[in-house]
Amino acid sequence: MAADVIDPGTAQAQSVVADPRRVVRLAGALLIASVLLGVLGLAAGGDGWSWHWADDGVLVTQIRAPRTLGAWTAGALLGLAGALAQGLFRNPLADPYLLGSAAGAGLAVVLLLVAVPVLGAADAVGLLPQLGMFGAAFAGALGGVALTLALAGGGARPTLMLLCGVVVAVLLTAASDLLVVTFPEALRGRTLFSLGTTAFVGWTGLGLLAAALALTLPAALRLAGVLDALVLGERSAASLGLDLPRLRLLLVAVLALATGAAVAQVGLVSFVGLVSPHLVRRWAVVRHGPLLLLSALAGGVLLLAADLAARLLIAPRELPVGVLTALVGGLYLLVLLRRRRMSA
Repeated sequence: MAADVIDPGTAQAQSVVADPRRVVRLAGALLIASVLLGVLGLAAGGDGWSWHWADDGVLVTQIRAPRTLGAWTAGALLGLAGALAQGLFRNPLADPYLLGSAAGAGLAVVLLLVAVPVLGAADAVGLLPQLGMFGAAFAGALGGVALTLALAGGGARPTLMLLCGVVVAVLLTAASDLLVVTFPEALRGRTLFSLGTTAFVGWTGLGLLAAALALTLPAALRLAGVLDALVLGERSAASLGLDLPRLRLLLVAVLALATGAAVAQVGLVSFVGLVSPHLVRRWAVVRHGPLLLLSALAGGVLLLAADLAARLLIAPRELPVGVLTALVGGLYLLVLLRRRRMSA
């Protein structure tokens, strides 16, 4: 289907295919970094490094292990979503939150925080505790994207879809702010969610993240040819016989699922989805198939490294991981823009 849209023998395809050995080396380096950071994650505690895993068995298996693996998996989902967003909108500054998923998740979390004390007495079946902040965030993220698609009339016009995403994000964020002003007791929970944290990822959360990655990564790779075709332009892609509105909807669905799953477990972690594809492109110019896979690996490494730094920099206290990714990612993009400006 879409994966075979561009003939590998064409000049356009050859111009975006990198040296396979370079791609393999980059993938190997990212995998090695993932393993090394994972081992460090198992040893990183509130009091510094602890290599006596036999003595800290429960601590390692019940807290550090799911948190470490969860940080990598959430980062991989964000890296994958960022590469999808940039390819879908043909914009290197696109990130996974463009279509209103972050604002929708934030509003859903605030609604839950407000509803628990207000409706708790009437919740005879215990639905609110079962839903939880993670379920609310996931539903809110998907709801924000669905609202964007409804306003844009589907995926036929990507520019309109992008503008509707901005409008939806502003409106939902304003609604969230209004609720926080009205119910100040929701401020702390909303702030924690907005700053991003991996501290609450357990084995159940890790299982949900892994399931989302297992669903979205193969689907994204299957649709990578559509992104390759879009590089040639709308008319050229349409001339290849692609049903672009339907395929865009599929890409948006994969993007929303990956973003919603990550946001539901770790909150709003900034810049991982935006920076990961940029880092990959700096080392290897590739078609979207390898780019999606390498961006997922890079996202996992970035968020896992940020999680380690968040645990250790001011131990025994922790920094919000989203603050670190925003600082480092923002500085990286500023340096990158400055270099391009000087070389222009």
